Amino acid sequence: MLSLNNLTVNFGERYLFDDISFTVNPHDRIGVVGSNGAGKSTLMKIIAGINPPMEGSVSKARFVSVGYLPQDAVVDSDATLYKEVESAFEDVLLIEQELGEAYEKLAVTDHTSEEYLELLEIIGELQHKHEEADAYRLKSKIETVLMGLGFSIADMEKNVRAFSGGWQMRIALAKLLLKEPSVLLLDEPTNHLDIESLQWLEDYLRNYNGAIMLISHDRAFLDSLTKKTCALSLGNMEIYAGNYSFYEKERVFRKELMMNAKKNQESQLKQTQEFIDRFRYKASKARQVQSRVKQMEKVELIEIEDEEDEIRFRFPKAQPSGRVVMELKNIHKAYGANIVYSDLTYTFERGDRIAIVGVNGAGKSTISKIAAGVEPYQSGERIEGYNVIVSYFAQHQADELNPNKEVLQTVDEVADGEIRMRLRSILGSFLFKGDDVFKKVKVLSGGEKSRLALAKMLLAPANFLIMDEPTNHLDMRSKKVLQEALKEFDGTYLIVSHDRAFLDEIVNKVLEISPNGGVRTYLGNVSEYIAKKKVEKKQISSDNAQIKRDNLKPETRSQKQSEPSKKHVPETDKQKKNTHQLKKKLEQVEKDIAAAEEQKAALEKKMASDEFVKYPLKAKTISMEYDAVTKRLNVLMEEWEKISSEIE
Repeated sequence: MLSLNNLTVNFGERYLFDDISFTVNPHDRIGVVGSNGAGKSTLMKIIAGINPPMEGSVSKARFVSVGYLPQDAVVDSDATLYKEVESAFEDVLLIEQELGEAYEKLAVTDHTSEEYLELLEIIGELQHKHEEADAYRLKSKIETVLMGLGFSIADMEKNVRAFSGGWQMRIALAKLLLKEPSVLLLDEPTNHLDIESLQWLEDYLRNYNGAIMLISHDRAFLDSLTKKTCALSLGNMEIYAGNYSFYEKERVFRKELMMNAKKNQESQLKQTQEFIDRFRYKASKARQVQSRVKQMEKVELIEIEDEEDEIRFRFPKAQPSGRVVMELKNIHKAYGANIVYSDLTYTFERGDRIAIVGVNGAGKSTISKIAAGVEPYQSGERIEGYNVIVSYFAQHQADELNPNKEVLQTVDEVADGEIRMRLRSILGSFLFKGDDVFKKVKVLSGGEKSRLALAKMLLAPANFLIMDEPTNHLDMRSKKVLQEALKEFDGTYLIVSHDRAFLDEIVNKVLEISPNGGVRTYLGNVSEYIAKKKVEKKQISSDNAQIKRDNLKPETRSQKQSEPSKKHVPETDKQKKNTHQLKKKLEQVEKDIAAAEEQKAALEKKMASDEFVKYPLKAKTISMEYDAVTKRLNVLMEEWEKISSEIE
């Protein structure tokens, strides 16, 4: 379907790729891995046709389309969210425009003329293309993808420029998914997704009809999706017939084979060199010597990527805290009219290792800032326990670094004791290699500043760590170093993150933040939390289906009517919040029903007009639109019934 032929990219003597070839087959699921700077993103850009290779080529069949999502995708547009994403269907929109123009022309053309018959044929062909493109499901497709990625119905009419960088990436991803290219190239697509959106994307990509090439530092995401791994190293590409976990094990095995082969090669070369040195000046052996010299010149030396030193990082010791680390009591937090928490109460205890999860905008970062003492709130109490030392990391802290200090100076000013002897090794684990440690902060990229801020935070003694997305700019190895350090940390921590593989080994609780400001604790790690949520959703769906079946039985209704009324039980605060959230959903569904009914009425008016009978092809389009609206209305009515039952 698509092939890379003898690709070469080099910068002076350093080769990113040296004569690599590779084929992408239909339905392939490929993970692209390698150390930072190995050329993963460069490879994607070459396949996408953005960057040309220095040598070699990319060939693809005529029918193959390639779609590419860069790491920091930004959508530059003044359109609304819905209109911008709808532009992914430019072919369909063009067909609809052509259909409209053809109908207008048909209305003023003599129906006995040859031109009229030609127009009918054109309209028939356009109608056929319209049906093949599944254009009548356009709206539902767009809404499904946007809502799966975390957007709400209310977001549809917002201007694209109103969305932040993370949401801009989601818009670009939505457009790309809806275009459905034959080969989907994704460079770190999970960076700005919450757990729910990530789960949705994982399920969507699992059922994707084309081929996928994926760069990600989310190990769980790679393991779940990929069935083949391309590893870039030293200018070469090695193919592994499995996911990331398979690659890790197989790589160790292959390296052992390579080491043995290298030893054998070195032994043979040593023997050959000894023969040359021994008989170099003997005329009778001149031919054999020259033969061996030529052999040595032709030998391709086996190169093995240097293993980076294993780095173990331990947090500086701090005095233990009391049993209760922190209490948040009746916290009310709002940004203007937007109430994030109306009555938040939560207790953090010594030894808690908490992952904070929830949809974007629910208040994950807000609760971490309140706990860290850096975010004001309108009312309530934040009570620190005995001997608590808080250390806080957030992305914006990178802006607080002194721009005129060097990287090494920045961490040295907070480090204490024997750890100062290992600062360069520790910085190496956060991807500051060699002379990078002498760079001024002001010349660092955003990702580098973020890593430096994290390293600085980890070197200060503390017994309560609060971290907001600490792994966003870390590679696999750096995450492993941090993960191992957190395993040995004997204090308390809470982490806002969506990286399941990172969190699963280090957390014992999951704190779920709901969009209505409610909080709920699940014991266990993130994978166990996701499994429990799936069971809960199935149970709710089953209960709703049973309620619906019961409501259809006349005897059930009569039994309910004859039952004595039960004593009213006052609602709890949590129930009130849930009811409030459901009522808001119900209001939105009622608005959607009203809009659909209005659209249905407009179509019925068209169907009653003379034009409907006069122009059969136009009538067919209206009829199909009418069917689509009717189906949507039925779905909305079912949703209305479901939410109404939940409120009851």
